[in-house]
Amino acid sequence: MKKLHKTVMLVVMVLLAAMTMTTTGCKTAKMRDADEAFDRGEFDNAANIYRKIYNKLKKRDDRWQRGEVAYKMGLCYSKLNQSSRAAAAMQNALRYEWEDSTAYLILGQALQREGKYKDAIDAYNTYLEWRPGDWMATQGIRGCQQAPRLKQEGSRYIVKNAKLFNTRRADMSPMLLGAEHDQLYWASSTDKAVGTTKSEITGTKRFDIFFSKKDEDGKWSRPEPVEGELNTEHDEGCPAFTPDGSTMYLARAVRKNAPSTVNIWTSSRSEAKWAAPNAFEISADTLSAMGDPAVSTDGTWLYFASDMPGGQGGIDLWRINIKDKRGTLENLGDQINTPGNERFPYCRTDSLFYFASDGHAGMGGLDLYRATLQPGGKWFIENMGSPMNSPDDDFGITYGEGESGFFSSNRGDARGYDHIFSFIKPDLKIWISGYVLDKDDEPVPNAVIRIVGDDGSNQKAAGKPDGSFRFDLQRGVNYVMLAGAEGYLNGKQQFQSDPEEADAEYNVDFVLAAMTKPQVIENIFYDFNKATLRPESKEALDEMVQVMKDNPSIVIEMASHTDRVGSDAYNNKLSERRAQSVVDYLIEAGIDRERLRPKGYGKTRPKVVTKRINSQYPQFAEGTELNEEFVKTLSDEDRAAADQINRRTEFQVINTDYMLTY
Repeated sequence: MKKLHKTVMLVVMVLLAAMTMTTTGCKTAKMRDADEAFDRGEFDNAANIYRKIYNKLKKRDDRWQRGEVAYKMGLCYSKLNQSSRAAAAMQNALRYEWEDSTAYLILGQALQREGKYKDAIDAYNTYLEWRPGDWMATQGIRGCQQAPRLKQEGSRYIVKNAKLFNTRRADMSPMLLGAEHDQLYWASSTDKAVGTTKSEITGTKRFDIFFSKKDEDGKWSRPEPVEGELNTEHDEGCPAFTPDGSTMYLARAVRKNAPSTVNIWTSSRSEAKWAAPNAFEISADTLSAMGDPAVSTDGTWLYFASDMPGGQGGIDLWRINIKDKRGTLENLGDQINTPGNERFPYCRTDSLFYFASDGHAGMGGLDLYRATLQPGGKWFIENMGSPMNSPDDDFGITYGEGESGFFSSNRGDARGYDHIFSFIKPDLKIWISGYVLDKDDEPVPNAVIRIVGDDGSNQKAAGKPDGSFRFDLQRGVNYVMLAGAEGYLNGKQQFQSDPEEADAEYNVDFVLAAMTKPQVIENIFYDFNKATLRPESKEALDEMVQVMKDNPSIVIEMASHTDRVGSDAYNNKLSERRAQSVVDYLIEAGIDRERLRPKGYGKTRPKVVTKRINSQYPQFAEGTELNEEFVKTLSDEDRAAADQINRRTEFQVINTDYMLTY
């Protein structure tokens, strides 16, 4: 658990554990002192005494007692978050054949915090041989198994040590205040704390609340103790605020030569100063600890952590109505709470809730979790992954602008001291770009592109003179895109952005049909010397249906052309029948026949080579008319290509006000 404010809430459980520890029938004065300090939750004092006793026990006859002392010393280090020392002490206890199987559980937890997942699994499995099905060991193994995957997958979060706010001691539980998120409060055991005595639990000064303010340039001021009568010789920490910022809820540990009593207190602010706090009574229970306050976004509920009876085990998250306490106290239930410890709640919205837990399978110690309330009333809970979480304790999150904020962690500190870290999740850079071209591959300048998403987004912009465009998108959204320009038919595209969390750029081009000249419909095929449409024409015909639907006010001439082979009369009749076949298909697909004018031109209108045709058939110069006289001069191969180009189906807009209403 974390320093004082996390440690004192475990005192009740520590006392129960102490009662079960096997001890010698006749204790020395030093052992009694150490055990009594342990029972009071004074883990730093107890660890120092146990270590001195351990170092003096060097005789072979002291082997069993060395195991006992090493075990108790390991418990102290575990509570102080000194995982490497805890692991070494438990290994010594087992080496001296200490018979309490709990040593394997504590060893597994310490090794897990060290990131030594394989060794931790071995320790957990040994413990399960003594205690089959034990929940803590089973969850520990699950966490060790998934931790490498969480670390490898990572996330888009960027985490940095917030050095300005950190000291040589412990700094924890940051909380932002103000509409502009320009004030940061947190608890610190720095030497600047006002108390004059050191904590027997941590060996450092007791915690006080400090703050920093951001100036107009976005620079944070140097940390200072809060002004007023808030800080005392007792421990103060875990600040939280009402929505208007006028009231602070905090945890205070009052210590009177006995295990600390942690309760929630309130303080009101007058200008820049905070008044002396008053106790906030939650229940008549004087034995249970209550701390880690958080206020709902509407100011109605106070969320907190407690080991009071009626929970899921360990420390649970609870809530109570701030204005009407009577009958409103409730446990958050087994979706969020576990037999382990759930701590440090944070309400971001009505349906977005954050907390820290060592009961849900995680990377080690306390991990940060995000809980999203589903429409059916259940919570969807997810580990926030690496680097937000680590093998050490990660907890006490607060959000500022967008996906940024602060949290606390003891990662990288061998003494187990907590520090404040900043985080930010940069916006995804997802773009869609492309060109608006005509059917001859010429750019359509200054086209208007509109993109509408099923997330409610609606963007509109003009393409550049070279026909290019670019939009930013959101991931996992279905989009409909529409491009149009004066003198051109509208073009439509549908697109879905990838749901994966990664930067990406996609390309979509629009090919618009000019209304001032005939437009070839590619890939229309007929049976030889017949007007029967072949099946492979369906895709192109369906695209033509969509063009007519996207442009409901146009009337077109559907024209068919043949090559130079055959008589004029034969080719005219064949082309007329082929044009009618296309019109019949469109009518059957739902296009009003009044919008369609079939026309067969036979071989009377040979094709003029465009830029696009030239790119496909470079042997034909752009602007060349593929008439019969020219085609006869070509090689057999080029003659066949020219005939293929001339055999075409085209449409041209002849009217743009069909059933147009004003």
